[in-house]
Amino acid sequence: MSDPIRVLVVDDHSVVREGIRHVLEGTEGFRVVAEAANGAEALERAADERPDVVLLDLTMPGISGLEVVRQLRERLPDTRVLILSVHDDREYVLESVRVGAHGYLRKDSSPADIRRAIRVVHAGDSFFSPPVARHLAAAVQDQSSTDPLGTLTTRERDVLLRVARGRTNREAAAELGISVRTVETHRDSLMRKLGIHTVAGLTRFAIERRLLEEPPP
Repeated sequence: MSDPIRVLVVDDHSVVREGIRHVLEGTEGFRVVAEAANGAEALERAADERPDVVLLDLTMPGISGLEVVRQLRERLPDTRVLILSVHDDREYVLESVRVGAHGYLRKDSSPADIRRAIRVVHAGDSFFSPPVARHLAAAVQDQSSTDPLGTLTTRERDVLLRVARGRTNREAAAELGISVRTVETHRDSLMRKLGIHTVAGLTRFAIERRLLEEPPP
């Protein structure tokens, strides 16, 4: 039997944290290792526990949820971050992706969807609930008519998909049957062609193009 997914729950309302704990610990495969009521506490608990997934509210006192995401991605790159928020405004969604969140759910999501989303991001993919995904799809319509995606080679696109799914260069190389150096070369090339120079930016690009909905090649 595989180890349970270790989750840090971050929300400034104790009743919400208690409810999420009940949703997760009532099902096999999850363990809430810590809770936090604000951004500073979240960063401390994450550093101590090194959870697999941080389930994070955006609106909290002190450090903003977006800043927490950014710092978590810098300090704990192996930890996955899933937003659970009452807000689903387009700018909240897009900025969450920009700073490195791996998924985004509204707080009215069902317990089953919350558990599914945690499993998906823990497995290395991204998860966005349908209302959130619609905002991301709408962002595609705002981009210029010249689509740089068409300039990528098949292998560069393969690497892009794996970067957006959270794979390391070594993991991508193993999946594609090529060397780490070759992956790095393709990654540098696609970043140059797209004018994007961060993993968060590449992830956002892939989401906006709905590339993550495709099965891995």
